[in-house]
Amino acid sequence: MKQILVISYSQSGQLSDLLSNLVSTIKGEIEVISVQPKTKFSFPWISHEFFNVMPETVLEKEIELNEIMFKRENYDLIIFGYQPWFLSPSLPATALLKNDKFKKIINNTPIVTVIGARNMWLNSQESVKYLIKDAGGVLVGNIPFVDRSPNLLSAVSILHWMLTGKKERKFGIFPLPGISNKDILEASLFGEIIQKSLENNSLEELQKEVLSSNRVNINTNILFIESRAKKIFKIWANQIIKKGSTPRKRRIWVNLFNYYLLIALFVFAPIVLLVFNVLIRPFTQNRITKNKAYFYSIELIKK
Repeated sequence: MKQILVISYSQSGQLSDLLSNLVSTIKGEIEVISVQPKTKFSFPWISHEFFNVMPETVLEKEIELNEIMFKRENYDLIIFGYQPWFLSPSLPATALLKNDKFKKIINNTPIVTVIGARNMWLNSQESVKYLIKDAGGVLVGNIPFVDRSPNLLSAVSILHWMLTGKKERKFGIFPLPGISNKDILEASLFGEIIQKSLENNSLEELQKEVLSSNRVNINTNILFIESRAKKIFKIWANQIIKKGSTPRKRRIWVNLFNYYLLIALFVFAPIVLLVFNVLIRPFTQNRITKNKAYFYSIELIKK
């Protein structure tokens, strides 16, 4: 019987639901671990607390986790679920991948990453790839789940959910926030793909099977935004760390980033995307196709 570890940090519970449905069709001895930080992140968020974690998240700083107890020292497969925060792995996810105890378990072990995101996961997965590689793990598959609503509508919906804890249609008009119930329920289909790969001892072909399901799609506009936004986030993160030498100064800089992000998202991004789609996209299709192929894969660009 295959020994499978399912490990994640789920703040709202959505990722836990995803993973539960995904593994429901996998046969084996499944160990489920929910990682918890020593200093708990509240849900719903308080607005300032949410934006205040941006610098450490983007710079991939470690935080303390509660002690994790594993039943085994070795597993046939690890399913690692995480959420992106600010185009980076969440702080608990980064801390787990840098945890010495977990790194020993990762070493020489096949790993499938399962992402629960609003719609931007490309940059965070790149970071996770490197962290897995540094720990000696073998990434064999990546399964991202996203909110399929239009970008601006989903941004409003997700902010409403994050800051109120109410997973409902804001004003009765905006779409339901988060990953759709249909996609969460149908996560079991990916479990079937994983099960087949385990039975056939063909985990090296798993990502190809995941993509052949036609359930993973990279939006071209999101690809364009992500290719630029992470660099800007790093500039802000370093600036906040540098200038925020006191709680008062840090709060000022975090608030400035808050205002910048909202203006960039709701004012600048639509204009930039219009220019991109009209003037740039028609002449860069080959590059777009190549970039999508890379992010669909589990390959890693050498630094």
